[in-house]
Amino acid sequence: MVIFGGAGDLAWRKLLPALCMAHLHQRLPNDCRIIGVGRHNWTRDDYVAFVDKTSRSHVGGDALDRDAWASFLARLDFVSLDATVADGYQRLRAACRSGATKVFYLATAPSLFTDICRHLDEAQLIDANARVVLEKPLGHDLPSAQAINEAVARHFSEKQIYRIDHYLGKETVQNLMVLRFGNAIFEPLWRAPTIKSVQITVSETVGVGTRAGFYDHTGAMRDMVQNHLLQLLCIVAMEAPISLDPDDVRDEKLKVLRSLRKFELADVLRDTVRGQYTAGVVDGAQVKGYLDEADVPAGSQTETFVAIKAQVHNSRWAGVPFFLRTGKRMLKRQSEIIIEFSEPPFSIFAGEPSQAHPNRLIITLQPEESIQLQMMAKEPGSGMKMRPVFLNLDLQSAFTERRAEAYERLLIDVIKGRLTHFMRRDELEAAWRWADPILEGWQQLGERPKTYPAGSWGPAAASALVAREGAVWFEAQ
Repeated sequence: MVIFGGAGDLAWRKLLPALCMAHLHQRLPNDCRIIGVGRHNWTRDDYVAFVDKTSRSHVGGDALDRDAWASFLARLDFVSLDATVADGYQRLRAACRSGATKVFYLATAPSLFTDICRHLDEAQLIDANARVVLEKPLGHDLPSAQAINEAVARHFSEKQIYRIDHYLGKETVQNLMVLRFGNAIFEPLWRAPTIKSVQITVSETVGVGTRAGFYDHTGAMRDMVQNHLLQLLCIVAMEAPISLDPDDVRDEKLKVLRSLRKFELADVLRDTVRGQYTAGVVDGAQVKGYLDEADVPAGSQTETFVAIKAQVHNSRWAGVPFFLRTGKRMLKRQSEIIIEFSEPPFSIFAGEPSQAHPNRLIITLQPEESIQLQMMAKEPGSGMKMRPVFLNLDLQSAFTERRAEAYERLLIDVIKGRLTHFMRRDELEAAWRWADPILEGWQQLGERPKTYPAGSWGPAAASALVAREGAVWFEAQ
């Protein structure tokens, strides 16, 4: 495995710890080697010392067995090269074993993808078994995404390209397919009019931190909605594939993306909310507003919060709103999918607040992974007073086996050549076709993002967005 950007934040914080966990649990091939690539003028020993200093605490720190950690470090190597200069790739070729399957992980800016792929090809490092992993963001809009896809496709076939979205590696996301298609009780109900609405929330308590230079040119729509949230929407809304073959699954996800209502300017004004955090309190600490963060340009109109009412135009989901929401510096860190079922057409429990507590399926992805079904039950005592209770699917208790983190699971999929949980080219481009009119609409409208204090649930307009459909965000219950 060759990691371009091998000394970058993603590599030492996520990729190398994930590979170490795979190593510790005997999930890597015995002879698998990991080669970091970067511009540092380092030897192998320099790189090992760097990884020892930066990555160990993300694996287990002092609790990690020293011999086990040393056995992982023994897999590492480092090649110093400038990704834009052809000469260094011969050194990389010399470091790779002849005949070995090579995985190239491009943990770099997308602007380097074209040069890296071309130079790998020129150095004869690409063969039929080679694979390339592309880290997001893949493009800034549809034309730039198409340009990246075209450039990579000149050197790798589609079946060799793994466009990674770590949300698709989460255990609960993959469990959602089993929940839907492996249980007879849900499939007849998984449609309009039985389902009233769907909420997908990915909220963060952190701000932009040291990523302001990148984030200010990206924003929440490109950073989160166009990829993470749309992928979650696809899994919720897709039809049952005819098999678990990667293309069969991705065909169904593509149909959902193509069925999404296209936004006109009036739709953008009515059904989207952009926000930007101001100073506030998060986890008991005073934090800066976005405009006061380091490296954020004065007067920036980049959104740090987005809420959207989306609709899937097909017979299964006709009239069902999909509420998408994501933001930084919010009250809690959580990722949830809320399936809200419609109320019974007639209730014999006169005066009971069943509509205030409808049946919901609550799928939590982080910080803890769980699935809960909210139902109404009778309170103990005389009378028929009701209150909501939860049926819990406790994945931690049900399965005693260790549960791999998302990046570990996806990296093993790459090594084994499993494409199911990676985006296909037409999927990526369909997602941009939906997102671009929203981005263009915001630019045409020229309105500043609505402000919200750090440590809140976003602008008040986001609550108004769902209230028009007779709904409220789940945490407001």
